[in-house]
Amino acid sequence: MAGSKEIRTKIKSVENTRKITRAMEMVAAAKMRKAQERMRAARPYAERIRQVAAHLAHANPEYKHPFLVKRESVKNVGVILITSDKGLCGGLNTNVLRLVVNRMKEFEGSGAGIRVSPIGNKGFSFMTRVGARIQSHLTGLGDTPHIENLIGAVKVMLDAYVVGEVDAIYLSYNHFVNTMKQEPVFEQLLPLSGEAMAEKREASWDYIYEPDAKVVVDQLLMRYIESLVYSAVTENQASEQSSRMVAMKAASDNAKTVIGELKLVYNKARQAAITKEISEIVGGAAAVN
Repeated sequence: MAGSKEIRTKIKSVENTRKITRAMEMVAAAKMRKAQERMRAARPYAERIRQVAAHLAHANPEYKHPFLVKRESVKNVGVILITSDKGLCGGLNTNVLRLVVNRMKEFEGSGAGIRVSPIGNKGFSFMTRVGARIQSHLTGLGDTPHIENLIGAVKVMLDAYVVGEVDAIYLSYNHFVNTMKQEPVFEQLLPLSGEAMAEKREASWDYIYEPDAKVVVDQLLMRYIESLVYSAVTENQASEQSSRMVAMKAASDNAKTVIGELKLVYNKARQAAITKEISEIVGGAAAVN
């Protein structure tokens, strides 16, 4: 059995660890509320522009944007992967990376090349280690993401799609369900389809474009893609803070359990030492008598 001094040192160490995890839990809880507010604020705009883009996909404009044209064969696939910059958030990043790796294996099995645009340090580090072809990357978003910071990395992948270097683009992130549940998502971003954007309608209509269809459609679909990526980033950040809060709470609870067990061991060791001393005193007194 370890000595009393060693056990006291372990108890102090675990108590210090518990203080850190408790502080991180409270910080994550505060950030989670703000992340959820940003996520909910982004949803109305995303839903409205989704409806407009769905109407456009079902219509028959005189100009057909490349984002709406399905390629005959898919030789190269692009993946925009959204992860967190920091760890200590449970299995959040592991789940979405496992999903992406499985889908990448399926694409490679069908003979398609893979290009990845990771957003977040964890995804970028992982894809670099596995030797994936990095088309672009973005790290250090911080707690408050701005859409202008996302445009650069996303546009590199979109330009590759327009010129034909990539035939399909997929978006992967963690979808926020509630504080205790986050689901990894792998969905097609390009080419766009009306069925994917909204429920299919029996009747469709077209718009009157000013100044012309090309200018309006180009701007609309670019804003639509940006809103999808920004919404995915806000979803992933809300998931990250929720997962981190739950993970830190579990760590604090485990530390409390360990402290209780160590204190029990310490008390047993202390009692054994006291009993040994009493036995030695009694034995010495009996010997003298």
